[in-house]
Amino acid sequence: MTSVQTVSPDLLGAMNASRKSEASIAEEAQNRFMTLLVTQMRNQDPLNPLDNAQVTSQLAQLSTVTGIDKLNLTLQSLQASYMASQSMQAANMIGHGVLVPGDTMLLVEGKGLMGVELPEAADSVVVTIRDASGRAVHALDLGAQKAGNVPFGWDGVKQDGTQAGDGVYTFEVTAMRGEQKVEAKALAFGIVSSVSTGAKGVTLNVSGLGSLQMSDVREIL
Repeated sequence: MTSVQTVSPDLLGAMNASRKSEASIAEEAQNRFMTLLVTQMRNQDPLNPLDNAQVTSQLAQLSTVTGIDKLNLTLQSLQASYMASQSMQAANMIGHGVLVPGDTMLLVEGKGLMGVELPEAADSVVVTIRDASGRAVHALDLGAQKAGNVPFGWDGVKQDGTQAGDGVYTFEVTAMRGEQKVEAKALAFGIVSSVSTGAKGVTLNVSGLGSLQMSDVREIL
């Protein structure tokens, strides 16, 4: 038969000593304020006692302080819940590819992925790919595209028909709607390798692109 070990009250008390409920924190602030008010009333000048307006003002301040304490506790609780939710969402992204603002593209075994963000529909979208020296090696004509994120790939074949070597390339996007230029944004592709939580909140560590915020992600592939 397996014996059941009970937890001593002393141990429970030690574990819970540092925990304060929201009610106890608000009550502590209220008690401090009431103590100051009672002390002030006991030591008031008999010839110049506190009038009703002063007492009402003091009580109003008490209500305000208590309300602010409760609001701060609520905000802290919401922030903690939000951070926990973001951490869980970010953890689910590990191993997935993402498109984020950036103009770099990694060609691996003749394959490269990238994207473009269009704030509005465009009649013509052309992507110019450049090598490490800045020389244009290929131009991709994506044709007409709707507004939104447009992921696309490159097979590494240069404009002259030869195969480009693996490595890091840059690219730029030119989008037009009629004769008007569309402010398109280049999107770089990377794999989420890990997630970090710090003073800046939850960050995604993306291979080749560094640490990024969740808000930087335009699309998950």
